[in-house]
Amino acid sequence: MNFLSHYYFDRHSSNCYHILGTVLPDLLKNADKNIILHPEKLQHTDNNINSIIAGWNKHLAVDRYFHSSHFFTIHSHELKKKLLPAIGGSPVKPFFLGHVALELIIDNLLLTTGKIQVDDFYAHLEGCKTAEINAFLSFSGLKDTTRFFKFYEDFKRSQYLHTYAETHQIAYALKRICMRIWQNPFTTQHEAQMNDVLDEYRNHLFANFMSIFEEIENKLSDV
Repeated sequence: MNFLSHYYFDRHSSNCYHILGTVLPDLLKNADKNIILHPEKLQHTDNNINSIIAGWNKHLAVDRYFHSSHFFTIHSHELKKKLLPAIGGSPVKPFFLGHVALELIIDNLLLTTGKIQVDDFYAHLEGCKTAEINAFLSFSGLKDTTRFFKFYEDFKRSQYLHTYAETHQIAYALKRICMRIWQNPFTTQHEAQMNDVLDEYRNHLFANFMSIFEEIENKLSDV
């Protein structure tokens, strides 16, 4: 799941460090795909650092349930098939495209149906002190945090997750993600054709997209 879908499960939390932890694995991956941390079983004397660890573990659980769900299997496959004719000549792997496109559509639906507020999410991130985040990263084994914090500050400043509410921007967001792996993933024509497919599939998911959140919430409550 993407940033906003992870946030949905803890949208009522007042603990900014826990919220940060629920999206930190993806923030680190986006900052530098070579950063690999495993703080899952660590315990610290600082409550804020432990809150980040708890959020991190929540992230892993949500992703595990999402990626093993019938919802993910069916819809990522259908999106892959529908997007394939729109990206002829693109180097992007179809499975990756279907996977990420589904996550972006879900984020869009959360925003456009008012299930979450992006400003609340960013406010949580702003509430976390850099020193505490740095302490967590160092404790987890990351020796040089410079690259991460450069990305993180840009992420907060740009607030580009607001654009996820604009359906016509989903293809652009998809392109941004693919550009981390492929230098020139899509042409302008690709983007236009993908937008048509994504808009149509968004409408297809509209009535039933919350079922995956209900399913995951039920599984989390059983743990």
